[in-house]
Amino acid sequence: MRRVQHPNVVRLYEVIDTPTTLYLVMELAEGGDLYDYILRHETGVAEGTAKRHFAQIVRAVAYCHELHVVHRDLKPENVVFFPQQGAVKLTDFGFSNLFKPGTMLATSCGSLAYSAPEILLGEEYDAPAVGKTLLRRLLLLCFTVLHKIVT
Repeated sequence: MRRVQHPNVVRLYEVIDTPTTLYLVMELAEGGDLYDYILRHETGVAEGTAKRHFAQIVRAVAYCHELHVVHRDLKPENVVFFPQQGAVKLTDFGFSNLFKPGTMLATSCGSLAYSAPEILLGEEYDAPAVGKTLLRRLLLLCFTVLHKIVT
């Protein structure tokens, strides 16, 4: 995660490794996560606001892919808000992995409800393609939930 330095990725300040515990010292997301954000905005959010938030998530994922890093666990709980910065950031790179363009990955990981079909089926998968699939699912989930709340 230290190699991923982007305005829309939560900063990792320090890693403390003791004989019994690993501590990660990171930015504090004072605005909570996307899951809670959706629940707090029962009447929905303006389309422009939603677009700005999602564009920041897309920029973070695109940057990771440029570094050949795939997140593999995109979900509302891993998107966090920084209201004072006006930023939305990606966090929890616990399932992330490096990939070589053109090669396939085979590790089954991530959160079951948000996993790409290839991962659920235990098939080899193209890392950037899975990242895009997870982005689409996140977008669909957000707009479906927000639409239901508004109507």
